[in-house]
Amino acid sequence: MFREITIGQYYPADSLLHRLDPRVKLFGTIIYLISIFVAGDIFSFAFLALFLVMIIRLSKVPFSYMVKGLRGIVLLLVIAGVFNLFMTPGQALVEFGPLTISDVGLKNAVLMTARMIFLIIGTSIMTLTTTPNQLTDGLETSLAPLTIFNVPVHEIALMMSIALRFIPILVEETDKIMKAQMARGADFESKGIVRKAKAMVPLLVPLFVSAFRRASDLALAMEARCYHGGEGRTKMKPLHYEKEDRLSYVVIISYLILLIVIRIVL
Repeated sequence: MFREITIGQYYPADSLLHRLDPRVKLFGTIIYLISIFVAGDIFSFAFLALFLVMIIRLSKVPFSYMVKGLRGIVLLLVIAGVFNLFMTPGQALVEFGPLTISDVGLKNAVLMTARMIFLIIGTSIMTLTTTPNQLTDGLETSLAPLTIFNVPVHEIALMMSIALRFIPILVEETDKIMKAQMARGADFESKGIVRKAKAMVPLLVPLFVSAFRRASDLALAMEARCYHGGEGRTKMKPLHYEKEDRLSYVVIISYLILLIVIRIVL
């Protein structure tokens, strides 16, 4: 189950998306997240889905690999869908005793589920096509203007990069601990909230211990390499824009403008 999480993982491939400047991908991800909430009808969602499919094809990451990241949030999707379906007032379509499905509730349930699916897949594309080092450089360069306000941009970018890098590591560690505990007789399939909470104790305790140990090892390794923050540091491969990066900015902005036009006109 935990291996199905794709956010934070990197999928090596030779694609246009992999070669793009990380600043372009960060900007594109932000615009895409904005567009998810701009879309509000079937036409705009269809355009959004078409754009997402095109990006997935350009990334050369298998679609099945991206979709498997949704399995970990199926329960969340179901809960969000059910709450919107039955808890939204409107014209009644179907009644099940005290529960009523309204036209507005049905629309909100579909839109909310679609938004969450697009959100997970869209953010996964950025991490799947960008290495942690590239992501750190892109974040630091993009946030560089904030240094005039004494914002520790380098440290923030480094922390975010490390957090993303630790997601697949902790997922793999969780999977190993779970299998080891199941071999010792642990039951993670128990019914009832109390029993499930008790069953998670032998999983969470060693996971936290492992996470703190890895964090301590990382801190010692950084100190051993004389790391003292970003002041005075240079980059072996400084970022610079290519022709395809500038063209990508035009495509991203055009995509958002077209989506807004579709949303207003249709």
